[in-house]
Amino acid sequence: MTNNQTMTDAAFHCMSKRKKEIEFARLWQEVAKTMDIPPEKLSKKKAQFYSELMLDNRFASLKGNKWDLRSRRKFDEVHISTEDLDVDDDEMPDTDEDDGPDLPVKSEDEY
Repeated sequence: MTNNQTMTDAAFHCMSKRKKEIEFARLWQEVAKTMDIPPEKLSKKKAQFYSELMLDNRFASLKGNKWDLRSRRKFDEVHISTEDLDVDDDEMPDTDEDDGPDLPVKSEDEY
């Protein structure tokens, strides 16, 4: 396995040579081949690679499990508006109590 670059660096290099997005499965095949990952490690490394792609800001996750370089995408294509999120306030517990620390209450005689 090549140790001088990370899997995401290899993916960035592969995607830089392309002009459009790529399906994750195909990207993984190219990265695994480039990195010369042994067959017995492919499954574990695939999960690690996916997680690293999600966290690396150079990449944009698109519909249909496709990926592209974020720099080639418009802002609206890679960012989700929080207005679109549906939050059910009924699931949040109502707390009328002070959110301070739970300290024992002392009587006036203990002071």
